[in-house]
Amino acid sequence: MKVIIALAAIVAAILAAPQQYEKDAVILRQDFDNIGLDQYSYAYETSNRISAQEQGHLQNAGTDHEALAVRGQYSYVGPDGVTYTVSYIADENGFQPQGAHIPQ
Repeated sequence: MKVIIALAAIVAAILAAPQQYEKDAVILRQDFDNIGLDQYSYAYETSNRISAQEQGHLQNAGTDHEALAVRGQYSYVGPDGVTYTVSYIADENGFQPQGAHIPQ
């Protein structure tokens, strides 16, 4: 019986230990396009299932209402094993995120 309790304690300690996959994550894909002509885009994906993409462009260039308009999305796996995705717009009206887990 003591062996079973000791074995259960060891398994519990291993499962409770911080996961190392974050430290060992590698970039699987990355794309960048920023030629400096009023727009840009990027995208990346990592081995620990984090991904993001974003595009931005300058609106009303050269006027008093010049603003950067950005549209993007990012995803990650939470501690509960669920993949969370956030889509967003950021412009002269501020940051506007949307996701199934974000209250409206």
